[in-house]
Amino acid sequence: MSPASTGASRIMGAVTTVSASEPDSRMAPGGPGYRRMSFALFLAGVATFALLYSTQALLPLISGEFGVAASEASWTVAAATGGLALFVLPMSALSERFGRRTVMTASLAVAVSVGLLVPFAPSLGVLVVLRALQGAALAGLPASATAYLAEEVRPKALVTAIGLFVAGNSVGGMSGRVITGWVAQAWGWRVAVGVIGVIAVACAVAFRLLLPEPRHFAAGSLRPRVLARTVRDHLADPLLRRLYAIGALFMTVFGGVYTVIGYRLTEAPFSLPQGIVGSIFLVYLVGTVSASTAGRLVGRLGRRGALYLAGGTTAAGLLLTLAGSLVPVLLGLVLITAGFFAGHAVASSAVSKTATTGRAQASALYQSAYYIGSSAGSTVGATAFHSGGWAGTVAVGLLAVLGVVTITVLGSRAARVATRQPVTAH
Repeated sequence: MSPASTGASRIMGAVTTVSASEPDSRMAPGGPGYRRMSFALFLAGVATFALLYSTQALLPLISGEFGVAASEASWTVAAATGGLALFVLPMSALSERFGRRTVMTASLAVAVSVGLLVPFAPSLGVLVVLRALQGAALAGLPASATAYLAEEVRPKALVTAIGLFVAGNSVGGMSGRVITGWVAQAWGWRVAVGVIGVIAVACAVAFRLLLPEPRHFAAGSLRPRVLARTVRDHLADPLLRRLYAIGALFMTVFGGVYTVIGYRLTEAPFSLPQGIVGSIFLVYLVGTVSASTAGRLVGRLGRRGALYLAGGTTAAGLLLTLAGSLVPVLLGLVLITAGFFAGHAVASSAVSKTATTGRAQASALYQSAYYIGSSAGSTVGATAFHSGGWAGTVAVGLLAVLGVVTITVLGSRAARVATRQPVTAH
């Protein structure tokens, strides 16, 4: 099936799997199971981001203990996100065969088990390896979660449902960093990541108990040829390619900023203690709001309008962080966080709507691009900070935002050209 011939129909009715003559048994706000499902996936998002970025706010302390620079310590973040990026596609294939809930449960179980070993890493090398294993284990959750939602939630509620899952990511990222900041200030970074591991265990247990049994899942094939064809079809779709690139670029900004911000705030002229630096991540609450309202934003501005707004907000925040006083820096972080989470929710929900088949693979490719962007942002942002200071990190972020805007403009032009093409009668 040609992507060009099916692009419009995918967007308008991509997730419709119920016959028009039958009542739609999928979940909707206010309906049975919707609250349990939303809260379960919210908790999964909390556990995922809390574990994935558990060392990010602690990088100055890790640098101090192991005697390494920011660019080396940043690998404790990049290894986790890189492991997730590499394994998200194979894990999504397993979810097509064995079920979304089964794979998500197994992913969380392994990830929290590894998380309880992280505090005992004897060297930076061992720490990086454990973090890579943790990221690989978590890979089964993001793509499976969005595929689960696409199958179990009615289309009109899909953006909102995915927004709530992304909001859980923001809460996990925020709480993980705030908690580790204050715990590390009193007892060190090892105790801090151990506390995050225990919290993640509680979230994983609650997730498994709350998530409803899927009712619309149909097992797929694990044959490599079938999977390769599905991936090839997704990558041949111009809209999906643009959405993957947008997700990667947004995450490049976010990964770079939040990997390096701890170093900037603990150094002059700010010289903040670790606990206060960890509390800076309370701005993630803004991301919770912007992600959960992404559906309304798309309803008012359209997908491209929402992406323009998200990119502009992120760029404005980057420029504000160049100031030499704390208040504009904090305001800049608020804008970066709001813009990033809104853009991510819009792009990821568009992927789920666009893919009519192989949704787990479509979402997995997005997640892979997204976390490759995170790994690139962490390493490139830290390297830029080492060589050019905070201005270097901001420059990397602005280039990534420019990429988002450019891709969105090209998408708008492609859509206009497609609407002008005459339809040939057969």
